Amino acid sequence: MWIDKKWLLAIFAIICLVFTYNFVSNLEIKDNDVLESKINYTYNIKSTYPHDSSAFTQGLVYANGKLYEGTGLYGMSSIRIVELESGKILQMVNMSSDFFGEGITIQDNRIIQLTWKSKRGFIYNVTSLDKIGSFNITSEGWGLSTNGTHLIYSDGTSTLRFLEPVNFTEVYTIQVTHNKKPVTKINELEYIKGELYANIWQTNNIVRINPATGTVNGWIDLEGIEDQFEKSVDIDVLNGIAYDDDNNRIFVTGKLWPKLFEVEIIQATN
Repeated sequence: MWIDKKWLLAIFAIICLVFTYNFVSNLEIKDNDVLESKINYTYNIKSTYPHDSSAFTQGLVYANGKLYEGTGLYGMSSIRIVELESGKILQMVNMSSDFFGEGITIQDNRIIQLTWKSKRGFIYNVTSLDKIGSFNITSEGWGLSTNGTHLIYSDGTSTLRFLEPVNFTEVYTIQVTHNKKPVTKINELEYIKGELYANIWQTNNIVRINPATGTVNGWIDLEGIEDQFEKSVDIDVLNGIAYDDDNNRIFVTGKLWPKLFEVEIIQATN
């Protein structure tokens, strides 16, 4: 069968166009993947402070020149005011053994505290630590923070819940995602310069979350921070992020850690 060369050239041109379109489309998909790829950060330790090694740290806040800490475990849960430089406990109230303390935050001169499985939260006077109220939540309580308008809490899933801070009704939720896939095990939260920093439970990772969309802006790898401890020291996982807004300082610690660290977050070179 004879085919005119012009037709052959036309068919060849069409094939080239189809191939080029597919190739460019694939490049565009890859470019989108790059835009959403993991932006890695690492850290430098700037200062080290003593920390109560019996504190099963669940929530950590820096305010009024002091650390406020919520601890967990049944029969050992507490709210504390701690002197940063010495690690000395200045004030402490213990919770009922019926409750497992979780994340804390401070808003409107109140300490707000979650509990794990009880679907209850408690309110304390920020100065005296007197309990002044309680409220209900709809799921487990893990981490807690505030953006100044809403309370924000995690429950171990990819969901973050935003609460009205007076009557504690749930206003809305967002899903935390990376490359459009859910990020789970979100634990302790801290609101820092318009982002939510969150410990990922049982890892040395902290994620930086866009609180408007739930998209992860970056991953902070604190691998090796446990090397600051003797191997004989019995510690649990990294958990606890606090931010000193006045002096732009970030503090981290962990459950049963004998030290607390001020860290500088830097973008990884690789």
